[in-house]
Amino acid sequence: MTKTAGSSAVPEPALAQGGAGVLFQLLRDGKARTRAELALTTGLARSTVASRIDALIASGLVGPAGEANSSGGRPPSRFAFNPAVRVVLAVDVGATHVIVAVTDLRGEVLAEQRLAQDVADGPEAVLDRVMREGLLLVDAAGRSAEDVAGVGIGLPGPVEHVTGRPVKPPIMPGWDGFDVVSYVQRSLAVPVLVDNDVNIMALGERTAHWPEHDNFLFIKVATGVGSGIISSGTLQRGANGTAGDLGHVRVPRGDDVLCRCGNYGCLEALASGPALAAELDRQGLPAARGSDVLRLVAQGNLQAIQVLRQAGRDVGDVLAAVVNLLNPSVIVIGGSLGQAGEHLMAGVREVVYRRSLPLATAHLRIALSMAGDRAAILGASQMVTQHVLSPAAVEATLQAAG
Repeated sequence: MTKTAGSSAVPEPALAQGGAGVLFQLLRDGKARTRAELALTTGLARSTVASRIDALIASGLVGPAGEANSSGGRPPSRFAFNPAVRVVLAVDVGATHVIVAVTDLRGEVLAEQRLAQDVADGPEAVLDRVMREGLLLVDAAGRSAEDVAGVGIGLPGPVEHVTGRPVKPPIMPGWDGFDVVSYVQRSLAVPVLVDNDVNIMALGERTAHWPEHDNFLFIKVATGVGSGIISSGTLQRGANGTAGDLGHVRVPRGDDVLCRCGNYGCLEALASGPALAAELDRQGLPAARGSDVLRLVAQGNLQAIQVLRQAGRDVGDVLAAVVNLLNPSVIVIGGSLGQAGEHLMAGVREVVYRRSLPLATAHLRIALSMAGDRAAILGASQMVTQHVLSPAAVEATLQAAG
């Protein structure tokens, strides 16, 4: 097996039998190689490797990367993936914000804009602003619309990934069933991929900081609570795109707590930002939203710290079952409340390590997000590059170019 950055393992037989698109997967790790090295790795004839490399160079996906050491005669040329050939428009739509970024094909952010925008304003208003600001960012990065390989969008609700349509999103009035892909393609005729924001946060966090871990959970604790599940190196969306919806799993101590979904005892009704703010308000502290909770915690308020610690325990109650079921090697806690530091984490660890099976937690790491509020942008970019740099997509690009 050969494993490339941003892609799955590529079996050697596939490398030998596939075309330039499969050969290209070897080069996506950025390591420079000669034609002879590629021929040795793949088992292909040097003439076959040469013709495929020439096609990839002509497309711009591969470029020269200096010369290798010579054992006599002219030094052989080396080639590597050229991530600057195209750019990706990556979008993170939150409940009250939008982040738009332009990245190269390796996910490096070239330009970025953060905007105050209420998702409840509706899909046309939000997407019009996204595309307007996105195209301005493309220009600011010194590129043109023709350089955009695709658009990746994360939304704060359930999404049918195959169609890109939101499915009954609770905080997104007017978005249910909306054809996001077609609407965006009115402004930019490129591939458009849409997913739930926590799924792309999982992709972004893992790609940027935990690439060696194939069994990985990302937990977002913010206005809502959710998770992105990566198992055996693949993002798990489930049958209808709702895999990872931890927010509506029942927590034992929440029997009398009504959730906005209509059920009692949901994790989101106890551990989300609005839930913690409501609890502090009941205790006599003025708090209306999650940001008020974070402000009080930063000020060292003991009541706020205790409420956040209990939220961690509630999250841990649910995660203990998930750890036994999925056996991840890493759990990353993100979202606005996840970035509050060790208070939430302490509660999570306390319960997960006590309630999960010893074998499942023997090598389990529970850590705070390192990507922070960029996780979704990095994941949106990765979602697009996985699509446009796949063997089939690269082959189609080369055939279209003749």
